[in-house]
Amino acid sequence: MITAMLAEDMHMLRGALVALLKTEPDIDVVAEIVSGDEVLPTAHEHRPNVAVLDIDLPGKDGLTAAAEIHEQLPEIRTLMLTGLGRAATLRRALSTKVGGFILKDAPPTELTDAIRSVAAGNRVVDSQLALAAFDTVECPLTTRETEVLRLAADGADVVEIASTLFLTAGTVRNYLTTIASKLNARNRLDAVRIARESGWL
Repeated sequence: MITAMLAEDMHMLRGALVALLKTEPDIDVVAEIVSGDEVLPTAHEHRPNVAVLDIDLPGKDGLTAAAEIHEQLPEIRTLMLTGLGRAATLRRALSTKVGGFILKDAPPTELTDAIRSVAAGNRVVDSQLALAAFDTVECPLTTRETEVLRLAADGADVVEIASTLFLTAGTVRNYLTTIASKLNARNRLDAVRIARESGWL
């Protein structure tokens, strides 16, 4: 019998997933939770074979929770669920040693098969996401440009960025112009959006 815990904040979806898993004779859902902050304590309490985690949990996000499980309870395998198939998110998930990564709109049999495979020690990755990860372009920004854009993304204005990085305001403006040009962005906000969606921030 494979024991599983499920972390999903959308009540209807969580209920549907639990109902689906209960129809499987070899999978037992031992816990269901709604918040990322509950993941590690629940994993310690129940010690499931597989933790099925929504990537966008409230509180602590699913990937952070998965990394904590890997560090403290390495015998528990993790399977990430996501509604957004971003290659950058997949790369981050793989770097945190998750056992699997599948889309929420995958057929139900893919979830049950993935749980079994992950429990057996295999790594499961949605094939379309895997292809996208290989096709993704590397970040064109330098380390300093990324620092400038990250501060801008956090809401800092030119003067604040200049003060934080010990630059002049003119240099920061030049960086922001260069960043927008490299990312083919319309403006600073568009550059932040592009960088976030690409997983560069």
